[in-house]
Amino acid sequence: MSAAPSQNAQTPAPSAAPHVADGHGLIRVQGARENNLRDISVELPKRRLTVFTGVSGSGKSSLVFGTIAAESQRLINETYSAFLQGFMPTLARPEVDVLDGLTTAIIVDQERMGANARSTVGTATDADAMLRILFSRLGQPHIGSPKAFSFNVASISGAGAVTMERGGRTVKERRSFTVTGGMCPRCEGMGTVNDVDLSQLYDSAKSLNEGALTIPGYSVDGWYGRIFGGSGFFDPDKPIRDFTERELHDLLHKEPTKIKVDNVNLTYEGLIPRLQKSFLSKDVNALQPHIRAFVERAVTFTACPECGGTRLSEAARSSRIGGINIAEAGAMQISDLAAWVRELDEPSVAPLLTALGETLDSFVEIGLGYLSLNRPSGTLSGGEAQRTKMIRHLGSSLTDVTYVFDEPTIGLHPHDIQRMNTLLLRLRDKGNTVLVVEHKPETIAIADHVVDLGPGAGAAGGTVCYEGTVEGLRTAGTLTGRHLDDRATLKPSVRTPSGVLEVRGADTHNLRSVDVDIPLGVLTVLTGVAGSGKSSLVSGSVVGREDVVSIDQGAIRGSRRSNPATYTGLLDPIRKAFAKANGVKPALFSANSEGACPACNGAGVVYTDLAMMAGVATTCEECGGRRFQASVLEYTLGGRNIAEVLAMPVEEAEPFFGTGEARTPAAHAVLDRLADVGLGYLSLGQPLTTLSGGERQRLKLATHLGRKGGVYVLDEPTTGLHLADVQQLLGLLDRLVDSGKSVIVIEHHQAVMAHADRIIDLGPGAGHDGGRIVFEGTPAELVAARSTLTGEHLAAYVGA
Repeated sequence: MSAAPSQNAQTPAPSAAPHVADGHGLIRVQGARENNLRDISVELPKRRLTVFTGVSGSGKSSLVFGTIAAESQRLINETYSAFLQGFMPTLARPEVDVLDGLTTAIIVDQERMGANARSTVGTATDADAMLRILFSRLGQPHIGSPKAFSFNVASISGAGAVTMERGGRTVKERRSFTVTGGMCPRCEGMGTVNDVDLSQLYDSAKSLNEGALTIPGYSVDGWYGRIFGGSGFFDPDKPIRDFTERELHDLLHKEPTKIKVDNVNLTYEGLIPRLQKSFLSKDVNALQPHIRAFVERAVTFTACPECGGTRLSEAARSSRIGGINIAEAGAMQISDLAAWVRELDEPSVAPLLTALGETLDSFVEIGLGYLSLNRPSGTLSGGEAQRTKMIRHLGSSLTDVTYVFDEPTIGLHPHDIQRMNTLLLRLRDKGNTVLVVEHKPETIAIADHVVDLGPGAGAAGGTVCYEGTVEGLRTAGTLTGRHLDDRATLKPSVRTPSGVLEVRGADTHNLRSVDVDIPLGVLTVLTGVAGSGKSSLVSGSVVGREDVVSIDQGAIRGSRRSNPATYTGLLDPIRKAFAKANGVKPALFSANSEGACPACNGAGVVYTDLAMMAGVATTCEECGGRRFQASVLEYTLGGRNIAEVLAMPVEEAEPFFGTGEARTPAAHAVLDRLADVGLGYLSLGQPLTTLSGGERQRLKLATHLGRKGGVYVLDEPTTGLHLADVQQLLGLLDRLVDSGKSVIVIEHHQAVMAHADRIIDLGPGAGHDGGRIVFEGTPAELVAARSTLTGEHLAAYVGA
C-alpha cells in the first residue's frame, strides 16, 4: 500500500507565463557592413555553440570579431569613467544598423602572445606567480617574499636622509631599504649573455662621415648618424681604426650624457648600451626582418654561465621544496609538475596548491601538458598561444558570457581535436554563448547553429549563404555544404625520391638523437601530435641549410599603409613602368613618398582623435580616398592611372601587366604567384590590416615562392584554408614538386597526408613522450599498419 503523501509535500505550481527576462535568447545583427559584409542580418541563439564557416576572406572575422565582439567591447569600455577611457584603446562603432542582445565578449584569438624576451608560459598564465608564492612559504632555507623568486626583480638596496614635516618642525631622518629579487645579476634575468662582433657594427677603415656605422638606421644622414657625428667626443672625419682608446670607449660604451647637436638638446649613449636597449631587449623573433638579420649576424647568444640559463640568482636556486628548486620546477614538463604539486600535502597552503593544480591540469586537459613554464611565450605557435589564452577561462565561474574563438583547432592533430571539441561544449554547457570561426569538419559537426558566409571571397563574399543546423548545411548546396563530407583518397602511385637530406643526431628540444633521411624531389609530410617534435626537427636540422626556403607561421607585420602590392615587392616594377612611360620619377607613384596627397599624407582618410571617444575616420576630401595628388593621377600606363591599378583585383591585373602597352614581366611574375595561391580576388591596394589569417598565410607563401631554393619547408600551410581551398593548395604543391623542387610540409590535415609521397610520423606522444620517429613510408603503408595515432586517424579519414 502506498504511503500517504506528507503534509509538507508541495504540489507543483501551475506553470506561470515565462518571465519577460527569459525572452532575450538571441543576439540579433541587422545591416552589418564592416569590411566586405553586404548589409547582412543574422540571429544567433544564446547559450549555444555557433560555428561560422565559409572560404577564407568571405567575411567570417568581419562579422564575428569586427562587428559582434568589437561592439561588445566598445560598450563595456563606455561603462568606465572618461578618465579611465583616456588610457584605453579607442574603438570605433562597427558599421551596423542594429546589434541586440549582446553579452560580455571574451576574445580568444590567434594573435601571437607578446614576444617580450621576459615573457614565459608561466608569467603569461599566472602559474609562475603562484609557484613563487609557494616557494616563498615552503622553500627551505627561507630567503624572502615571492619577489625573491622572480627573475624580473633585481636585488637592490639604498640608504639616505629623508626630510619630513612633524609637529610644525622639519625633521631629518636616516632611512634604508632593501629589496631581495630573484634576478640573476650577470644576465639580468634574460638567461643568456651576448657577445657583440664589433666588425659588424662599423667599418674601421672609414670615418663616421664616410658611413662607417653599418647598423640598420644609423646612416650618416639619419638621426643617429647625426648624433654620433656631432657629439664632439671624436673627430667624425677620422677613420675608426685611428681612434685613441678613449675615443673608442666613448663610441662603444659611453654612459648617457647630455649633449647639444644643431641646437637640439639630446642624450648621447655608446653604441653597445644603445643596442642593448633598442634591439637586444626584445625577442629576436619579434624584430623586423632586416634588424633580425643584423642581430643574428652581429650578436652571439650563449647560456649565462652564472645561472645556467635559468635566469635566477643563486639564492633563489638554493631554496628547495622536497629537493626541487623553483628553476627545476619551471623546467619540468607541465604534466610532471602537476603530479609533483598534487603530492605536496601542506594544509597551510592548501588553497594555493588547489588553484595551482587546477591551472596546471588545465594545460594537460587542453593538450599543452608537454610545455614547460619556463618556455618563452614568443616561441609558441599560433595554435599553442591560443590554447594558452584559453587556460584562464576554463575554470572560470562566469556564465552568460560570449566566448569568441578563431580557429581553435589550428596546430592540432586529429587526435587532439576531439579534446578541443569537449572543451568548447563544456563552456557552452555552463550557460555561455560560444562563437567559433572554423574550417575543420570535425568541429563544424558539433555546432548547434551554423552560419555559412560567401559565396566567394573578398568582393565576391560578404553574404549569408546558409543559416541553420549542420544537417541542413549538408543539403544546402553551398560550397561548405558540398565539401563538408569530402574525403581524400590515397594516391594510386607515389613519386620516387631523387636523393635524401640527411639528419643525424637531432636533439633540439624534446628530440631524442633522431637520425632520419628526408627524401628529396618528392612531397614529404611530417606528422605527429602537437608537441611531438615536428617543428623542432625542421627548425633545428633543416632550416638554415643552403638551398632551403622556410615558410613558417610567423605573422605578417604591416600597418594600414601596407598592402599586397608593397608586401610582395610588386609595387616596385609597377612604379618603374609608370615612371618610364611618363618620363618622371618613380617616387611620384608611391602614396608613402612624393606622390602622396598632402591633405591626408597618402592615407586616403583623415583621422580625428576624440580623446576617450572613438576616433573618426573620414574620407579625404582632396583626393577622394585615392591617396595620390591630383597631378600624379594624370599620368597613365595602358590607359589606367596608379590609383586605378591599385584598385584592380589580382585576376584583372594579371592580363593587364601580361600583354599590351602595360606589359611588365617582373610585375606579371608576382601576380602569377598570387593567383597560384588562390588570391586572385584580392585588390592590389587593400590594406594588410583587413586581410584574414588564411589570406596573410597565402600572401606570405606567394612572396616566398619567388625565392631561389631547391627545398621548400612549409609549416601548416592549410591554416585558415577552407575545405575547397585545400585542393588548390595540393595542386600548387604538386606543381612545385613537378618543377624539380623538394617540398617538406608539417601538417595535421588528413587530405595533405593522403596526398603525400612520403610520411614521417613523430611521437608516439608529446613532450618527453615524443621526440622519436615512429613511422617512415608511404601513406598507404601507414594506413595498412595503423601502428600510430596518425595511422588510425588517416585510415578512418580515407575509409580504409
